[in-house]
Amino acid sequence: MLDIEQIKEVLPHRYPFLLVDRITEMGENYAKGYKNVSINEGLFEGHFPGHAIFPGVLICEAMAQLGGVLLLQGENKGKLAYFAALEDVRFKNPVMPGDRLDMEIEMISFRRGIGKVKAHAMVDGKLVCEAILVCKIVDR
Repeated sequence: MLDIEQIKEVLPHRYPFLLVDRITEMGENYAKGYKNVSINEGLFEGHFPGHAIFPGVLICEAMAQLGGVLLLQGENKGKLAYFAALEDVRFKNPVMPGDRLDMEIEMISFRRGIGKVKAHAMVDGKLVCEAILVCKIVDR
């Protein structure tokens, strides 16, 4: 539904911190997208040498960016989404180079510029992370 250039029109993030490669579905209250995890990402030099694992905090950031695209539609177009909180984060399985990190976001609530979404990330249909993400929408 949205390719990388369209995502860049919504999010201010750029390489190496843009962590959503494509959005495959988006409705009023949900979004699905993915990030291809490549061994060429510099972070794998230190996380961990000889046993590369994509950091959990970056899985959360990728899910938050997908949530940001969802929240920055309609009346919020042109604004920014700031991370406000992570709740109930659970890491179930590691994410390795070569994996495709599939993400799903569902809106829980949006009031007074605060959006709350439920997020899941999977690799090959297997849950790797789940969390509640909270973002504040602000003017640029």
